[in-house]
Amino acid sequence: MTTADPVPDQAALARLGERVRARLAEDMAIHRVPDERIELFAIGGFLSADECASLCRMIDAVARPSALHELDYASGYRTSYSGDLDPNGSLVADISQRIDAILGVDGAIGEPLQGQRYGPGQQFKPHNDWFYTSESYWPQEALRGGQRSWTAMAYLNHVEQGGATAFTMLGLEIEPKPGVLLLWNNALPDGRPNAATLHAGLPVQRGTKYIVTKWYRTRAWR
Repeated sequence: MTTADPVPDQAALARLGERVRARLAEDMAIHRVPDERIELFAIGGFLSADECASLCRMIDAVARPSALHELDYASGYRTSYSGDLDPNGSLVADISQRIDAILGVDGAIGEPLQGQRYGPGQQFKPHNDWFYTSESYWPQEALRGGQRSWTAMAYLNHVEQGGATAFTMLGLEIEPKPGVLLLWNNALPDGRPNAATLHAGLPVQRGTKYIVTKWYRTRAWR
């Protein structure tokens, strides 16, 4: 895609970004990472210890080898185990609604809460959460809700060693801390994809890492 090409969902991403940005700025308990290249926020104590433990058990029950649109597990690019959590369960529904409320968005644009588990040596190499609209999968994703806007990711446990989330273009590594919720805008203020959101789940060296992630679109998720 060249800079002259239209950017799908650009106007919607800009509007959503403006609305969420203003809402997060009003809450003094939400910390913004001081880097103007990215809109990245952290909330400590978002999940209780009991909620984290329950979610870890749910992930163990549904986890299967992770894959991407264009790559399978055997490629070694994403070697975690993952699975969508039952959206009708009371805990999952409550957590999803709490994230929706923090962002101030309609829950209809959110994808199901997904759990991920990383064992020793497992990782997710640098990637963006937004979709590359030149790829063959884009028409399907356009119908499923359009471009991804915001990402919400919560850490569920202490990892003995490794497993940080690295924003590789920013030189930033965030160590897993149970109960902490990260939020970031995958777009720039004008609605174009933000390349600075490139991130990786670094390899776990000892122990196991559990997280849950919820991605938001620009339109209702199908």
